[in-house]
Amino acid sequence: MKVLVINCGSSSLKFQLIDSDSEAVICKGLCERIGIDGSQIVYTPAGKDKITKVTPMPDHNRAIELVIEALTNSENGVVSLDEIGAVGHRIVHGGEKFTKSVVIDEEVIKAIEDVSDLAPLHNPANLIGIRACQKAMPKVPMVAVFDTAFHQTMPEEAYLYGLPYSYYEKYGIRRYGFHGTSHSYVSKRAAEILGKDAKDLKLIVCHLGNGASISAVDGGKCIDTSMGLTPLEGLIMGTRSGDIDPSVVEFIMKKENSTVADVTNLLNKKSGVFGLSDELSSDFRDLQKGYEEGHAGAKRAVDAFVYRVVKYIGAYTAALGRVDAICFTAGVGENSGFVRNLICKRLSFLGATVDEEANKAHGEDKVFSGADSKVKLLIVPTNEELAIARDTVALCK
Repeated sequence: MKVLVINCGSSSLKFQLIDSDSEAVICKGLCERIGIDGSQIVYTPAGKDKITKVTPMPDHNRAIELVIEALTNSENGVVSLDEIGAVGHRIVHGGEKFTKSVVIDEEVIKAIEDVSDLAPLHNPANLIGIRACQKAMPKVPMVAVFDTAFHQTMPEEAYLYGLPYSYYEKYGIRRYGFHGTSHSYVSKRAAEILGKDAKDLKLIVCHLGNGASISAVDGGKCIDTSMGLTPLEGLIMGTRSGDIDPSVVEFIMKKENSTVADVTNLLNKKSGVFGLSDELSSDFRDLQKGYEEGHAGAKRAVDAFVYRVVKYIGAYTAALGRVDAICFTAGVGENSGFVRNLICKRLSFLGATVDEEANKAHGEDKVFSGADSKVKLLIVPTNEELAIARDTVALCK
């Protein structure tokens, strides 16, 4: 079966066409600046050069039309429309209703709409992508794969906030967690790399990118994760603050004569390592260069980021009771030996040691712990699109 994977953002649409038998990527692409001047589709068939087409894209319906056109055109297309057996959609927030992926019907769409206030920038865009695909491919089955689903195994003690319980009952205010598709994929892949049954492992998965989160996985099930009601909680990230005292919001509002929206924007888009580095960069390649050149802001930002990661690893080790392996994934986790080394050198309390040569690897499965390390250290490239395709096939066959 050929599966089309769709990931809709508010002004973008990522896509991949995957052969579920071989799990090979047939093509991939990105629609950018949807609803904005200068929109374009970038499309790369496997083994061929990237193709870029600048064209008006007023909405996601047009974006989906352009995706199908790219996939099926006689010159550079890779498939006929009737060969697409199913479509898998990434949905950011499923609330408490969805603990696993589901085939999309009107009831599912209504449930996604009902929790859109928990992800106002993402769920509406995800729904637009679903509707656009249904219009273009009305007979093709579609599956919703939720970022939050993997974390629904957290116990109450882990997901509740210290607020009046009525706020949870009335409004669903609790920790949900995100990057769940990545955490699920990486924890399963780590078990394969180690030659172990996932049920026998206690893992910590560090999804470190511009958005960053950590999860504690016990026997294949998430028992805690660092992101919360929204993706703002937890680690210091590229431009997000991560954990702060809630009173900071009111304090800044009074000092700066700003609104809640102003401070929310500050915490999401101007904070994190970007803010800590005196706005040098949110990109760890730039920060590493600055760190090595003695840039005070870069060192401040990297050290704070590393400290927060180590602190969460320590907390989740306590929550798990032990840790068998720590996995690094996503843009920074997979590709920055510099950041991995700084983190792991602070894990001596776990008996962790680093194989410096192995730690030079990036973008590939790799065990980089030393021979004498008491905990395995792994690089595990995430593959959310493949995870979405697998769930889609399992539900549609």
